Amino acid sequence: MNAPFNKNANNAATAPAFLSVSNIEGYYGESYIVQDVSFNVHEGEILALLGRNGAGKTSTLRTIARLDNPALKKGEIWLDHQPLHNMRAHEAAAAGIQLVPEDRRIIPGLTVEENLQLAQIAPPIGWGIERVYELFPRLEERRRQEGITLSGGEQQMLAIARALCRDIKVLLLDEPYEGLAPVIVQEIAKTLNIIRDQGITTILVEQNAVAALKLADRAVILDTGSVVFDGSAQEVLDDEKLRAEYLAI
Repeated sequence: MNAPFNKNANNAATAPAFLSVSNIEGYYGESYIVQDVSFNVHEGEILALLGRNGAGKTSTLRTIARLDNPALKKGEIWLDHQPLHNMRAHEAAAAGIQLVPEDRRIIPGLTVEENLQLAQIAPPIGWGIERVYELFPRLEERRRQEGITLSGGEQQMLAIARALCRDIKVLLLDEPYEGLAPVIVQEIAKTLNIIRDQGITTILVEQNAVAALKLADRAVILDTGSVVFDGSAQEVLDDEKLRAEYLAI
């Protein structure tokens, strides 16, 4: 029988960790949103970061990516021995953090290939465009099509592909399945498995919790900005009471 989750334990102190999030606190103005969050992610692992709407999932991703909001007021974030908590967003990106936001941020007026080329305009550069096309053959077929005219699933593929064009260590995905047909969700899940096999670490925020849990190795559940579960994804799938209480599924 697994020991109950200890909310007061510093799970980020457990070695070895590739990405270690330790007691972070994030604020939007005076609003305390990310509340003493700690967890580890191991290299090549997919972590599902779950919770109800308003639980603080996106805010936690944004804090790890070192965006200005929410402001990190306390705690530490370490990536492969590098202190992300001391960095700005562009420095964290150069260190290997790539955030794919919910709105995907495809640049209007640019083709698929131009969106990818723009990601490689300055070092550190990651995957070559031809390697990206091997992973996403549909993007190669549409390489000269304007990016914002792609379908929702294709835009999500482009957003992930653009992240891979950087020298990426950790991929942060915010709601990658939102609004997509089940067959496209399955296709993107297969792609994320291939990316994991390449040694890239992924943190996945997703309201489609079952799909995320089936993909992920481990899960962290947030409730009102705090960690209430940290364990294997299978544990969450097997625990109906836990899912009902914190995920409403």
